[in-house]
Amino acid sequence: MEAVLDFVMAALPWLTMGLMLAIFAARENSRKNNPEKEDNYGSEGMALGMCFGTAIASAMKQDIGLGISIGMLMGLAVGTSMKKK
Repeated sequence: MEAVLDFVMAALPWLTMGLMLAIFAARENSRKNNPEKEDNYGSEGMALGMCFGTAIASAMKQDIGLGISIGMLMGLAVGTSMKKK
């Protein structure tokens, strides 16, 4: 079981980077269609996600860099799904 956990912890940053690149590519594609204004909370979500990811990672005694990247990814995903009025 420990070997599986070690593999997941080693692969998780690469998976997070790939998902983040995919979300950024989708955001850029939507901006080209409507360049006037940003209609979602992507940047606010990333900022809050980094804060929460750091807090959760330090509380669970995990790698803080991993917590920041996963928090940023989750915040970006939640922020881009919410539309501004």
